[in-house]
Amino acid sequence: MTTAPPRGTPHGPRDHGLRDFYEDPAVPVASGTPRSLRQARMLAAALGPAASGPRTVIDIGCGDGTAAATAAPLLAGHHVVGVDWSQDALRRAHTRLPYAVRGELTDGGLPFRAACADAVLFSEVVEHLVDPDAALDEIHRILRPGGHLMLSTPNLAAWYNRALLLAGVQPVFSEVSLRAIHGRPGSEVVGHLRLCTARALREFVTASGFEVVRLRGAPFHGVPRPLRPLDRLACRAPSLASILLLHARRT
Repeated sequence: MTTAPPRGTPHGPRDHGLRDFYEDPAVPVASGTPRSLRQARMLAAALGPAASGPRTVIDIGCGDGTAAATAAPLLAGHHVVGVDWSQDALRRAHTRLPYAVRGELTDGGLPFRAACADAVLFSEVVEHLVDPDAALDEIHRILRPGGHLMLSTPNLAAWYNRALLLAGVQPVFSEVSLRAIHGRPGSEVVGHLRLCTARALREFVTASGFEVVRLRGAPFHGVPRPLRPLDRLACRAPSLASILLLHARRT
């Protein structure tokens, strides 16, 4: 049950339910602070200090701007631009980001020219997309050669999901309905359409024209408090971690 909003580009009458769901102000739009900080540290290390030249960072699926605002102290001097599909999320993002614009992730729908960005933040968005291939193509288009992709997503093979599956229980993060939770722990519907393991994420990103630099793990804020030390420990082995943090470069 990650708390990033779904950021897809549904089309046609069949997708009206998705659009209505995504524009619902009650749908959570902020990722947890610990993983946002871990991702921001990875990005800051990749970009280097702004004194050597300010870089352009585009936060795709910025939601309410919380993740970018969390990263801002570590990215001082760099230019951060938020983009989101949801008008409701953008209204909230404008209170945290100096620049936030509307855009979609297919058919050249991002309002940026080719090779304009030095880095893209893609925080827990891909699991919400109808067409993740088109999204990675669009990110590849706007990144300069050698530009950085910082992607985070829930891990289908998180340590507790492996145990749940053995017990015949639906894995955490997975959903079979946009109306209610069925067959898994938790109570919050967030619109996850796709989930991947660490291996699948590496292969998917590589096939989309990127070179994987590093894969790390991050904890999940929804883990019950007594189990949180174990969840933090699992981050040492990304394939078992709750959240996957991937750093890749555009080839």
